[in-house]
Amino acid sequence: MNSLNHSSMTTPSPIITPELIASAYTYEQYVALSTDLLRQGRTTSDNPSYNTPELLGFTKLNLHRMSRLERFAVIKPELADLLQHVTERWIWLVLTESWCGDAAQILPVFQRMTDGSPNVQMRLILRDKNLDVMDAYLTNGTSRSIPKLVCINADTLAELGTWGPRPAALQALVMQWRAEKRPYADVAEQTQRWYNDDRTEAIQREMVSLVRQWAKISV
Repeated sequence: MNSLNHSSMTTPSPIITPELIASAYTYEQYVALSTDLLRQGRTTSDNPSYNTPELLGFTKLNLHRMSRLERFAVIKPELADLLQHVTERWIWLVLTESWCGDAAQILPVFQRMTDGSPNVQMRLILRDKNLDVMDAYLTNGTSRSIPKLVCINADTLAELGTWGPRPAALQALVMQWRAEKRPYADVAEQTQRWYNDDRTEAIQREMVSLVRQWAKISV
């Protein structure tokens, strides 16, 4: 697991407030918002750079991929059992945007994970409307990469750890492709191919490890 992408701590997060959590979207609300904005020719970001024809096309594909994963993603028994036995109340607060291809592959899987847990809920906030939060959770201290999950104790707002923006094996490949200065569209295509081949295996393995760590469950 890439320690640059995943972290753990147990102190309250000053940037994540009850008001922020109360204003966050459920998964269903986020999908509805993304769908409605796409009909208007927009992504969830107000930044013109993320409302180009290319990214609007990616957004349409993302919604299709999310719908497919909602139907077919299956959470492995080990992970499902761990999540069922989380005794604290957790919130998985995830920074995202509708144009993000990684988010489209990850959010439905997170939602399926939390569907089976009585004490874990996912809430979503938009990166570009919450840059103060995003800048507290930069990847490698420099990049506003999404999706980024922050696991919070719902009662104390203590931060238990983070995950993101993508499985560690894929993150290494993406960094390599970017170093090779491949075009954005090529990186996006190769990334989606990786997710299709992986079939949620990597994210589930990583979450098994992190849930054990956050819940202090020994192997």
